[in-house]
Amino acid sequence: MRLADLRALAVTRALAPSPTLAAALARAGFVQADPIKAPACAQDLILRHRVPGYRAGDLEREYPALEVEEGFLYAYGFLARPLWRAAHPPRAAGLTTIERRTLDAVRALGRAHPRDLEATLGRARRTNAWGGRSRASTMALERLHGRGLLRVIAREAGVRVYAPAATHDRPGVDGLSDDGLGVDGLRALVLAAASVLGPAPERALRSLATRLRRRRPGAPDALAALLAEGALRRVEVDGRGYLLPADAAPADAPREVRLLAPFDPLVWDRARFEHLWGWAYRFEAYTPAARRVRGYYALPLLWGDRVVGWANARVEGQALALDVGFVGARPRGAAFRGALADEAERLRAFLGAREVALA
Repeated sequence: MRLADLRALAVTRALAPSPTLAAALARAGFVQADPIKAPACAQDLILRHRVPGYRAGDLEREYPALEVEEGFLYAYGFLARPLWRAAHPPRAAGLTTIERRTLDAVRALGRAHPRDLEATLGRARRTNAWGGRSRASTMALERLHGRGLLRVIAREAGVRVYAPAATHDRPGVDGLSDDGLGVDGLRALVLAAASVLGPAPERALRSLATRLRRRRPGAPDALAALLAEGALRRVEVDGRGYLLPADAAPADAPREVRLLAPFDPLVWDRARFEHLWGWAYRFEAYTPAARRVRGYYALPLLWGDRVVGWANARVEGQALALDVGFVGARPRGAAFRGALADEAERLRAFLGAREVALA
């Protein structure tokens, strides 16, 4: 396969539209989430390219009625419910005292915002994984969620609201084993990651498959099985191995401009990004301002099947301000100017701004 074919395949697979939000989530199986809003959360920036008419916040508004759960695949995000069952099987062994008290409190309440636990569990704080301070009960909620004992049922102003997860009567769905721990569940997770990220760098997908397998002692190599049965295939480009679903085929990418989220599947693997488009993209939100090259939350700018630059977007009053930069020369011609204007208009509507100021 040629590099041009690999680029076109990556773009057309990743950006294939779905008629509804529910259909897009079912097709993708996973959408990464991130709380930074610059100008919107990553999950919204990702979904706006896949769902016609999508608006910022639609996923949070519609979440309770959708067949998805918050959880972890290769990153934290929104998982189709069968995949969530496989990724987060219930694990009650070894709970700490605060985790047991938190779980009992949520079960008694039936539905719990973190502030609802203050009366019974207090407001004691501990150092969290980011080096900051969080309430011990909030950290326990997050750990219980990771163990599959709680599920996120809604968000209120971005804060997760939890409820007990059903740890009994978990029927197999779409070929997953009943307890989510078996071979079927592991294969489904690996195949889902390969589909979302495909064509996925072989090294990265093997590393993910190995991590998932460690939680299932004695499970066979799911990636090897998927390759052997033909569900996945391997291609090599410039001496690099890529894995992709068997039915994936190159197609011409539309001549459109798309401003991508830093965590969009097209951008997520930085090594693949550099191989496909010839320059290194770095997420600079946590880089000191004086050392940033492209901006706090630079959105890679896709033109056809090439990522040729980036943009920083913000809403000032009722206007969308869009500052655009390029890796090399700015593309010439009316086609690019029109496509960039179209994308700016789509982003304006998505954010609910009234006008665009394009720099």
